[in-house]
Amino acid sequence: MRLGYLYSRYPVISQTFCDAEMLALERRGIELVIGSVYPPLTSLRHEYIARLGAPIHYAPPQEILKILERNAKTARKWPRDLVEQHDGKYGPGAKTQLRARNALYFADLFARTGVDCVHVHFANRAAHTALFLKEISGIPFSVTAHGQDFMKDLGSDDLLREICAAAEFVAAETDYSRDLLRQRCPASAAKIHRVYNGIDLERFPARGSPNGSRIPRIVSVGRLVAFKGFEDLIDACVELARWRVDFVCEIIGDGPLRETLQSKIKQLDLSSRVNLLGSLSQSAVLEKLQTADLFALASTTDAQGATDVFPTVILEAMASARPVVSTRLAGIPELVVHGETGTLVSPGDTAALAQALEQLLRDSDLRLRYGRAGRAQVEQHFRIEQTITPLVQMLEKRGSSSLRHAPHRDAATKDHGVAYLIDRWPDPELPLLERELEEMKRRNVPIVPFVSEFNPAARLNRQMQQIGPSFEFLPDAMVLEAEWRANPALAQQLEEDRAQHTSRVPGAIFLRQARFALVLRKLLQEQNVSHIHATSSHALVCALILKNLLGVTVSATIEPRSNLAREWIRQALSECTGGRLGNRKLVEQLDGSFLLDKTTFRSGPRKTLGLITQKTGIDLTTGSPFWQQWTESLLRWSSTDRKSTIENRK
Repeated sequence: MRLGYLYSRYPVISQTFCDAEMLALERRGIELVIGSVYPPLTSLRHEYIARLGAPIHYAPPQEILKILERNAKTARKWPRDLVEQHDGKYGPGAKTQLRARNALYFADLFARTGVDCVHVHFANRAAHTALFLKEISGIPFSVTAHGQDFMKDLGSDDLLREICAAAEFVAAETDYSRDLLRQRCPASAAKIHRVYNGIDLERFPARGSPNGSRIPRIVSVGRLVAFKGFEDLIDACVELARWRVDFVCEIIGDGPLRETLQSKIKQLDLSSRVNLLGSLSQSAVLEKLQTADLFALASTTDAQGATDVFPTVILEAMASARPVVSTRLAGIPELVVHGETGTLVSPGDTAALAQALEQLLRDSDLRLRYGRAGRAQVEQHFRIEQTITPLVQMLEKRGSSSLRHAPHRDAATKDHGVAYLIDRWPDPELPLLERELEEMKRRNVPIVPFVSEFNPAARLNRQMQQIGPSFEFLPDAMVLEAEWRANPALAQQLEEDRAQHTSRVPGAIFLRQARFALVLRKLLQEQNVSHIHATSSHALVCALILKNLLGVTVSATIEPRSNLAREWIRQALSECTGGRLGNRKLVEQLDGSFLLDKTTFRSGPRKTLGLITQKTGIDLTTGSPFWQQWTESLLRWSSTDRKSTIENRK
């Protein structure tokens, strides 16, 4: 079976354990299909995520999800009974209808891509969505529960019990969280198992202790929230300063307490010793850990009961051979062995925390011994290759077959020869686009339309509502920017390539289309696309970038009033295998692969005909012979051997 992953939001910079797990599965040759309900909140992304082979699929705009809901209700596929039950049991805070609406999209995605089982990280929104996904599609799911997700975020033990009962199995990241889950969900206790998070030690080369001649450095990493205990750490630093201990403390991370913590540092006259560095990339975090003298995390419990359970950053510090000072809380003692790999104190005991830090700051031999022991413990118990083994075994035990290994593709996976690239949709300048796609569908042309940007201001008419759910929508600007930042060398190369051309598109248009291209490349590879048709001149900018990246062929429809330079358009068309043009003279100047486009409109009356066609479904502008000719061109350019596409055209 092919394995699906479903997240509420992905990627999240603090959740490196999710990245490590999926990368390790792909290294084993296991095919993944990754879905995320929401895009990330920031464009900062760890560099190694670029190694993921599977693209990330995000839920489409709400307007499209609502169409899916209406269609499902018409087809009697809407999980009405379960929605009503959850509305009644868990109230409006559970957002039951939204969960079911998202589940419709991902049920279709996972079914189309041959997914037989879905794994969910965090027993909260994504797990609730998976419950509806199973109800809609029958695709089973499993869950990795962490701590705050089921202890606080989900908000209902009854819903937690329902999720655990419906799951194939539940993985808990520590013995502590496993036992807590079993207490809360006794009927599901037999299928709740401890599966530790692991890390990829190849990213953590073993190094000695830092140079002892400089001022010792304490490093701490985490979101700036109450249960991370940064206020306690700052209070401990006050004691260290009072005891005249040489040190600097660097706190990496961001969050709602940043201003509060900064004010406290200033008030306590610690600005020269304690620094808030904000969020950093993973490579920068690892560099900080490897040059630190010790790692500290003063985890505690906040007023709402939230707490750390299994901080991955402690694993990363131990893998970097750094001694750890932390607290006896939740699953932390399963990581840090007191007196062997570090020191543990009671949560909130700032005096004990300061004493533990002082001991290690003054004793370099003890730091070295603890650091070496911590590295050895990670090597023995927390290598990602080891920690994913029980997860894989449970998935295979509950599946009908072994997890599928690349490059084999399931019969349920549809390959598309042609991608229609749409710059913005709906677009009043392309009044016959929906009609065109319907014609291609009627002729069984293997097309998948990709929309680079959704136009939320446009009103969707009936024809748009019918065809909209078949579109693939690119995610929001934050994802586009993250992909651009994650590939600086490639981004620079694309810019240099543009600089070499004598005729260039404006910089703003190029950068926008280049960002689209970097996100599209994995999606097109996944769909096995061999030909891209750009539906406008702006889309052609993106298509030609993809041609260079993927080696696909490209065709284009050029609108009559493009705002791009004529010389650039002429050069761009010379790189195309063909296309459709409204300019008869330009068609005559090019080879016979270019058709006179009978669906574009220069004059008001002709455009009016197009709008009438759009509303009525009666083609007043062109007929079957034209679409027949266009179909044959697309099939020829995509080098497809799908004979059925020509058989039933009329």
